[in-house]
Amino acid sequence: MNETILQFGTGRFLRCFIGIFAQELNDGPNPIGPIVAVQSTGADRAEQINARDGLLRGAIRGLVEGRPVDRIVEIRSIARAIAARQQWDALLDVARSASLRYVVSNTTEAGLSLAPEDATPSGIPVSYPAKLLAVLASRHESGLEGVTVLPCELVERNAERLRDLVLEQAAIWRVGADLVEWLRDGCSWHSTLVDRIVAAPPQGDEAAQGDPLFAVAEPFAAWVIEGVSGEQPLASHPAIEFVDRLEPYHLRKVRILNGAHTALVAKALPMNIQTVRQAVEDSRIRPWLEELLFEEIVPTIADRVKDPESFARSVLERFANPFLEHRLADIALHHETKLETRLRPTFGEFHIAFGRKPKILGEILGGD
Repeated sequence: MNETILQFGTGRFLRCFIGIFAQELNDGPNPIGPIVAVQSTGADRAEQINARDGLLRGAIRGLVEGRPVDRIVEIRSIARAIAARQQWDALLDVARSASLRYVVSNTTEAGLSLAPEDATPSGIPVSYPAKLLAVLASRHESGLEGVTVLPCELVERNAERLRDLVLEQAAIWRVGADLVEWLRDGCSWHSTLVDRIVAAPPQGDEAAQGDPLFAVAEPFAAWVIEGVSGEQPLASHPAIEFVDRLEPYHLRKVRILNGAHTALVAKALPMNIQTVRQAVEDSRIRPWLEELLFEEIVPTIADRVKDPESFARSVLERFANPFLEHRLADIALHHETKLETRLRPTFGEFHIAFGRKPKILGEILGGD
């Protein structure tokens, strides 16, 4: 089957999220097709993927209805990987393929920004929006139809944010009006929300021996996509949901689950606590986290989302997954950016709503 998905990002989250979703669809009656994964900086992970001919392994571990789940999965959906800086022409060849249908990405919150190095279109672009512009421009020049863009970055209205950055970069490069129109109207940009905890395997994990790409995912997984209701083959996957309005789902997940993750980095990592599970089992931290969730975050968003308290309790259960070693050091990547996007909005909204500053958030953010 021809390659249909161009994926910017080769990290463990996308491998165990998009990779597993695509594998499950490809194993069923409505296959979505193979993935070409792009490593934007460096080449080590792309080389590791290619050395395995795209056959990756992972584990699904956790509790489902109180019963333990621990199974090894083979992820064969990634056909190959490309190192963008070393194989730029190969990346443009993918863009010019008539079979390409989707572009997905996870460049983190920090990745949705422009770079001053991309002032001109010469050379290989630095930022993700500039890379995407160059890729889509190459496709447009070939006279091909647009693609569906499904960003996975945890940024509110992530597709609109990415599209606007691509158009801003297009203005900097002074591209033609026909390309701008094609980018805006010929491609479909759909905001999404991803939810699955993926971690590195614990030290000594026999299943991971000799496999630097092995990752562990919880059984729970959800991909909420706005505005493409019923699109096949995506619609045939039980964990993919199509909604008219993404904001309530995004608000609940980012403020509660991701906000709690970022808060634990600030609180537990300086105490030399290494994993999320260790943190929520620590008697010094569990009450602190519950106060943050149920007295500061949940009341601030309660009138805008469905069942925030139940969702927060389910998050605590997921954090305590005995089969998952989710390292706080991994969550700490781009910590300052995450503080601003995941916690600071709640601080400001709580202050306005209740006329006082939230205690726990004030500790984390410095009280300003």
